[in-house]
Amino acid sequence: MYLKKITSVVLNNFKNDSRVLKENISLKKAGYDVQVVALHEEPLQEYDEIQNIPVHRVKLKSRGWSKHKLVQVLKYFEFIYRVVKHYKNSDIFHCNDLNTLPIGVLIKKFFNRDARIVYDAHEYEINDTPNESKYKIKIKYFFEKFLIKYADKVITVSDSIANEYSKMYNIEKPALVLNTPPYKIIEKKDIFRETLGIQESQTIFLYQGGLSKGRGIEILLEAFKSMNHENAVIVFMGYGQLENLIIEESKEYKNIYFYKAVSPDVLLDYTSSADFGILFYENSCLNHYYCSPNKMFEYLMAEIPVIVSNLYEMKRLVESNKIGIVAKENNPDALKVAIEEAAKLDKDELKTNIQKLKTIYNWEQQEKVLLEVYKGLI
Repeated sequence: MYLKKITSVVLNNFKNDSRVLKENISLKKAGYDVQVVALHEEPLQEYDEIQNIPVHRVKLKSRGWSKHKLVQVLKYFEFIYRVVKHYKNSDIFHCNDLNTLPIGVLIKKFFNRDARIVYDAHEYEINDTPNESKYKIKIKYFFEKFLIKYADKVITVSDSIANEYSKMYNIEKPALVLNTPPYKIIEKKDIFRETLGIQESQTIFLYQGGLSKGRGIEILLEAFKSMNHENAVIVFMGYGQLENLIIEESKEYKNIYFYKAVSPDVLLDYTSSADFGILFYENSCLNHYYCSPNKMFEYLMAEIPVIVSNLYEMKRLVESNKIGIVAKENNPDALKVAIEEAAKLDKDELKTNIQKLKTIYNWEQQEKVLLEVYKGLI
């Protein structure tokens, strides 16, 4: 049997989901007939095409209803119903995150027994948000434990998470498909100095990504606010719930800057305009402890060294490859020490190590793993 038609389901508006987009581009290039199914949100188009990938953003009649938790559950069920109704005859369901896995399982059990399921755990799904209650983690654990046995293949985003899944659910170790950018030869830019008025003598530390709780944003702000010199500046580039806080702090402190998020196709030009990339996730959930963030690989692809918080996977990558500094503790004082240590690093050695590493951690390498997973579905 030749399995060709893939429905990739994701419960977001598919505007900035680089992993799902890269996967579908790779699968289409390999000859599969791909369709992304996402959630509609105004003013985005219901039927769209992004880099030749067809996208159907499902419109919900319940979309405008209350945001009460019970009503949110009803909206979720409506999404499931509409996806099952329209796409149940696909050959393969690529279920992105735990919240879409029930769709694949429902179809396989009741509507299309020949369907194959690829479960793509983008996170450590049962504990993916900071300071989650044990009760909620337990519920998600039993939910995932029940559903995962129907998956024909499981893939995930960090080696530690793959090991945990194998142990927790007594399954074959999931395939590791890191969320890395495509390989790119970088011509270093200087956009932040040119547009924000940052001096040549000042070192630019960049945080790019979601500006949300648990990402260490408050720690970064405290550290830079308490620095008594302006030689080190930080640029926050992204969007999220802490955006206004950063904007307010940037008005008061001359070494703090905010830059609006830019589109993925020009992102690395901006990234390369910094001197260091910072990832200071807090140890507030197992997902952070085990994470291998795509931002880390974007920093490396842009050839800038990194400063990271003391979390298992990030620490292992940075220390084993000598590409930056790991803070001893996850607080503002330890970050300031890390920044001082970073200034003393051998720049030529860093550049050599990073250039070597980006030939390994790029999407072209990860794509090979993904396609092997799909070959194994037959």
